[in-house]
Amino acid sequence: MQLTLPPDLEMLINKRLSSGAYADAEDVLRRALQAQDAEESWDDDERRALSAYIEEGYQQAERGELIDSPQAHREIRAMKEKWREQRSRRQ
Repeated sequence: MQLTLPPDLEMLINKRLSSGAYADAEDVLRRALQAQDAEESWDDDERRALSAYIEEGYQQAERGELIDSPQAHREIRAMKEKWREQRSRRQ
């Protein structure tokens, strides 16, 4: 399949490529589509949980209860692992 991209999408792909995190344009598109597919597969409970978590974080920031980057990364990794375990049990 050959695609012709408008300039704005080509610019976004090139921006991702310049980060060094992607091997090529196909890799950028693959990861974007995988992320979209994963998001579209969320059920209502997962969407509500994510919204609640975002709201909780916003409220904590408003109160000045921020955490540092390493702690945030640890917590996100733990949540991601828990989410994967829960999804694998349901499938």
